[in-house]
Amino acid sequence: MSGNWNSGLPFLPGYAFYDVTKSAFHRPQTLDYKNGYALPRRPTVGIGQDPLFSEQLILQEISKLSSETPAITYGSFDQSVVEDFIPAHVALDKKVLRFYAYFQENILFSPEEECRARPVVIYYYLEDDSMCIIEPVVENSGMPQGKRIKRQRLPKNERGEHYQWKDLNIGMDLEVYGVKYRITQCDAFTKEFMESEGIVLNDPEPMPCVTRGKNPRPSYTTPSEFDNKQQFLTMDRKVLRFFALWDDADSLFGETRPVTIQYYLVDDTVEIREIHKPNSGRDPFPVLMRRQKLPKKIKPESETFPRCVLEVSTAEVDEYYSPKDFQAGQRITLLGRHFLLYDCDGFTKEYYQKNHPDMKMNPSELPKNTDLLREKKEVPPYNGFGSLEDSLQNCFSLIPEPPKKNVLKMLENDHKVLRYSARLDSQNPEDEGRRFILSYFLSNDMISIYEKSSRNSGIIGGQFLEKTRIPKPGSTLDNPEFYSPADFAIGATVEVFSRRFVLTDADHYVLMYLESNASQIPCQTLDSLRQKLGVGTTNNQSADQNGKKIESAFYLKINYYKFAFIFITNTTTQYICTEK
Repeated sequence: MSGNWNSGLPFLPGYAFYDVTKSAFHRPQTLDYKNGYALPRRPTVGIGQDPLFSEQLILQEISKLSSETPAITYGSFDQSVVEDFIPAHVALDKKVLRFYAYFQENILFSPEEECRARPVVIYYYLEDDSMCIIEPVVENSGMPQGKRIKRQRLPKNERGEHYQWKDLNIGMDLEVYGVKYRITQCDAFTKEFMESEGIVLNDPEPMPCVTRGKNPRPSYTTPSEFDNKQQFLTMDRKVLRFFALWDDADSLFGETRPVTIQYYLVDDTVEIREIHKPNSGRDPFPVLMRRQKLPKKIKPESETFPRCVLEVSTAEVDEYYSPKDFQAGQRITLLGRHFLLYDCDGFTKEYYQKNHPDMKMNPSELPKNTDLLREKKEVPPYNGFGSLEDSLQNCFSLIPEPPKKNVLKMLENDHKVLRYSARLDSQNPEDEGRRFILSYFLSNDMISIYEKSSRNSGIIGGQFLEKTRIPKPGSTLDNPEFYSPADFAIGATVEVFSRRFVLTDADHYVLMYLESNASQIPCQTLDSLRQKLGVGTTNNQSADQNGKKIESAFYLKINYYKFAFIFITNTTTQYICTEK
């Protein structure tokens, strides 16, 4: 809605009219972005209008509105001139203060100069109070030059304050990140700006030249009394060789390894090489320690030198290892490793007899087992989980393998079980009527116990002990002894995990099997079974015949299993080949 301002009517309801020709009723945009900044948008110029003429009309309307007297209804108001606001980033854009300065650099180990003055240019950007320091690049100077500090706000103190243009002046020291920059001059714009802000600049200072020592410090090198050239000519290609044992028992899985220690007389260096045997499983890198001079004594003031990180120079070493420190039959420590020198070669013996006759080279006997110093690995105690053989496999390899089984014994004694009747030997009167069946499996030497159920006993019958190998009482875990059929005599006591069972009876197959293997069974066990089963000695012949029949039937069964196994294997192989 727009009113007719030229008619002089007040802008009140009833005194205004709508523009019938208006088609756009959106809220106009009053701001526009130019170069990233929000600025007021100028009104668009109509088609066929002159921009200067339209701008002149706008100015005339604004002057007319300011000169008109408002209506009495709204009262009078004070007219004040509003100045245009210009932000700092617009007013100070591209205005930079430039100062010329230098800093002192100390020169070490140079007799020609003690310090060097390096010129720099300090730029201060008024837009955001940031600074940068640039060193002019000099061609072939041999020094890295250019931008020393990139554009940023430089800290002034530890309280978090930053440098401003008010803090800069000629003849002052500007400390930035531990470096002091001496400001000597500034350009014309900087001088004009600082004076306009009421800051009086000091007089400019000249740039100092490179300060050189007038009288350089003399440096003398005391000539060595030892003639290295004579040593090279006389000791070249002469090496002392010692055979030693490296004692590495202190480390994890440590052992004693044979090595050779070679001492080069030409430059007093030492090298240690390992002696690898074929198929030893070790990497083919024989050099245990590269050829180098070994320090024997470090100077007291250099004991804290980080030798594990940096190489030790002659300035930190007071004494190096020499041929006098190596003697056959003695122990020596090199770089924290212990070696036993047990022998040396013929040239080494001749050298010591000629140059060091007071040192006796007595070789020591080499032990047959070079792992004498290595501790024997102890098997941890059995924890009770799983079988003893299965738990022991965890100590032999990281990925345990199942224990090996006697497959031939399993095939020969498949489905062969020796059954015994037993009662529980207990002081509890409730256990007197309990009866058990003890089964011994010949294929894997395991024992299982089954309890018979009886009426009104209050005890549920069933499996009392699953199949497992039962050790004899008093046997150790290192060398366990398990029960066998030779231990099961009638009336014998079998201790099963702190429970005692007394064998009372057995079936006839037990007697037949034990008589067929009478050479491995004690006579006391056979006599107890015969007496219990009522079989006399008159039936020994018949028993022998029956044993022979059983043995022939047994071997016939074994041959049948072998033939079936071979047939199945061949059939499977043919089937796989046909599939391929």
